[in-house]
Amino acid sequence: MENSEGVKIESTVVTEEPLISALDIALFVVIITVAYFWYFKRDKQSSSSEKKPYTIQPSSLSSIEQTSNSSFIKKLKSTGRSLVVFYGSQTGTAEEFAGRIAKEGARYKMKGMVAGPEECDTADLVEMKEIQKSLAIFCIATYGEGDPTDNAMDFYEWLQNGDADLEGLNYAVFGLGNKTYEHYNEIAIYIDQRLEELGATRVHEIGLGDDDANIEDDFVSWKEKLWESVCSHYGIEETGEESNIRQYKLVDCSEVLPERIFSGEISRLKSYENQRFPFDVKNPYLSKIAVNRELHKSGDRSCMHIEFDIDGSKMRYDTGDHVAVHPKNSSELVDKIGELLNADLDAVFSLLNTDEESSKKHPFPCPCTYRTALTYYLDITSNPRTHIMKELVEYASDPKDQEKLKLMASSTPEGKKGFHEWILRDNRNIVHILEDLPSVKPDLDHLCELLPRLQCRYYSISSSPKVYPKSIHITAVLVNYTTSTNRVNKGVATNLLAQLIPTNDELPQPTIPIYIRRSQFRLPPKSQTPIIMIGPGTGLAPFRGFIQERDYARKEGREIGEMVLYFGCRKKDEDFIYENELQEYVANGTLTKLHLAFSRDQPEKKYVTHLLEQNADELWNIIGEKSGHLYVCGDARSMAKDVHSIIVKVVMEKGQMTNSQVLNYVKKMEQQKRYSADVWS
Repeated sequence: MENSEGVKIESTVVTEEPLISALDIALFVVIITVAYFWYFKRDKQSSSSEKKPYTIQPSSLSSIEQTSNSSFIKKLKSTGRSLVVFYGSQTGTAEEFAGRIAKEGARYKMKGMVAGPEECDTADLVEMKEIQKSLAIFCIATYGEGDPTDNAMDFYEWLQNGDADLEGLNYAVFGLGNKTYEHYNEIAIYIDQRLEELGATRVHEIGLGDDDANIEDDFVSWKEKLWESVCSHYGIEETGEESNIRQYKLVDCSEVLPERIFSGEISRLKSYENQRFPFDVKNPYLSKIAVNRELHKSGDRSCMHIEFDIDGSKMRYDTGDHVAVHPKNSSELVDKIGELLNADLDAVFSLLNTDEESSKKHPFPCPCTYRTALTYYLDITSNPRTHIMKELVEYASDPKDQEKLKLMASSTPEGKKGFHEWILRDNRNIVHILEDLPSVKPDLDHLCELLPRLQCRYYSISSSPKVYPKSIHITAVLVNYTTSTNRVNKGVATNLLAQLIPTNDELPQPTIPIYIRRSQFRLPPKSQTPIIMIGPGTGLAPFRGFIQERDYARKEGREIGEMVLYFGCRKKDEDFIYENELQEYVANGTLTKLHLAFSRDQPEKKYVTHLLEQNADELWNIIGEKSGHLYVCGDARSMAKDVHSIIVKVVMEKGQMTNSQVLNYVKKMEQQKRYSADVWS
C-alpha cells in the first residue's frame, strides 16, 4: 500500500504540482516527532529525578556540589523551620559553630538548618519575613587581608551592591577573626551593619571571636546571651530539652564494591588515579616530591627546603602565591584510637544526614573505612571544643570521668577554667582525652561525626615561576614540641613532609596532594621600583621568589630597582637559611643591601626590628622619597606589629607629619599595595 500511495503521490505531483511536496511533508513529520520525543523525554527525566530513591553512592562534603535545586527559604517553609544559620568558613570552624547553633534551636522550639551563603539570594532573604518568628544567624569568618571567605564572596558583593528591602528580617551575627591581624573581623562587622542599613532587625548584638585568644570561649559566651535575647524578642522559653541528637546516622557499607569506596580523595572518587585539570581545593594535584633537603647547618631544630614537581600539570603560579598541602594523620595516632575504642578500623561505613533537606549529605567523603576517615578526613590532633566534651559524657562509665567532662562542657567560671587548663594549656587532643579518661568509650561512628575536618596547610611559595616554571618551592620548619603532660605533639603536615624523601633509583617517588592559592602579595608592576623586604626566619620564603624574579629581569638586561632585605635568625652558623644564595645575589648586584640580625650570637638579643630602627634614613628614602614598596612576612603577633610601629614613627619623624597625617599616609600605602604583609599567628 505504501508503494501504491507513493506512486499515486508521485503521479499527483507531476500532474498538479502542489505547493507542499512529499519532501516537505516528510521533514515536517520528522521535526514534530523529534520535538515530541524531546519534550516528553525531558519531562520523564525530570519526574524520575524527583522520585529517585536514595542509594549509597560516593559523595563528598561539598555543600556547593550537593545543593538541592530548592532554595533555603523553600526548605524552611516546607519543613516547618524558622531558623537558618549561614556560615562563611575557610577552615571549617564557622561551619561547625553554625551547626551547633542550629542544633540548639530545638531547645527553643526553633527548628533550624545550616546553609552556605552561596545558597542565599535577594529574594530568599526578603521572604524570611513570611515565616513566623523566623531568624537568620550569620557565622562569618574574615580571611586574609580583610576578605570574605570563598563561599561568602557572592553574598558579600550582593550586600555591597544591592539595595533590597530587608524589613522584617530578624538576624544576629557572630564573627570569627584574629586580633593579631589588622582587619579584625572586618567582614562580620560590615555584614552586621549593612543588614541593619537595609532594614533588618538585629535581635542580638554582634559577637567577635578572637582565634588568637580563646575563640571557643568567645563563641559560647555570645551564644548563651544570644538565646536570652531570642527568648526576649519572640516571647518564648527554653524547653529544657537536651540537644544531643545525632545529626548523621550510621550506614553499614560492607557490601559496597571496593571501587566505590573513598580512600583519601577530597571530592571525586579515584581522582588521584585519574587526574583532571584544573586543580583546586576540591581537586588537588598529586605532586611528586622532587627535592627535600635540610637547610639548618646544626642544632636540634629542622627547616626543610622542599620542591614539588608540577611538570605536565598545567598549574601556573605567580611569585608571592601560596601552595596548599593536604596532609594526613600519622598511622600511630590512628591505630591508637582503634586500640582505645577496640574498633575495627577497616570496616566500611557511611554517615548519612538525618535531615533529608540538608545540602550536606555526609560530613566527609563516604563511603570509606574508619581508617581512611581518621587518616585523611578528620582532625585528631587539635584541641577538641566544649561541645565534644558534652557529647562524650554519655560514653563515660566512671562517674568521675562524667563529672570532669560535664564541668568542662559547662559555661560556668569553674568549667571554663577547667577546660582552659586541662585541654588548652595542657594541649590535649582527642587521643590524649581517651587515654586519660579510660572509661570514655564513644562509638567510633559518633566520634567521626563530632571531630572537625582535617584542613590543608598553606605555605608561602619560595620560588619564582620565571626561574622554576615546573616546580614549586616551600620553606618549612619541622613542628615538634613537648607538652606539660610530657607528650610530644607533632605538626601534621611538616612531619609528613619530613618523611617524603625522594630516591635516586627507579622506585616510585613520594607524592602529596597540593593546589595553588592566589595571593595579593606581589612585586611592583615595574621592575625599577625599589623595595624593602622584612622576613626573619621562614618569613624569607616569598622574598626568595622576589629576588629570583628580579635577578631574572636583570639577566635579561632590564633595569631593576633597589632591593633591601632584612633577615634574622638565632645563630649565623646554625639557622642562616639560603646563606650562599643571598650572598651571591649581593655579589651580582641584584640584592642591594642585606641587613642581618642573629639574635643569639651576642649577649644582647638583636632582631630585625632593631636594624630597621637604626636605618630610618634608608627606610624613608625608599618608601617616602622614592615611593618604593615595603613587604613584611612572618609572625603577626609581635614582629609585624613592631614593624608597623617603626614605620609609623619613621614616617612621622622623617616626613615631618602629624599623627593623623601619618596614619593616612600609611593607610594610603596599604591601599596602593605599597605596604603588604604576609603574616601568620
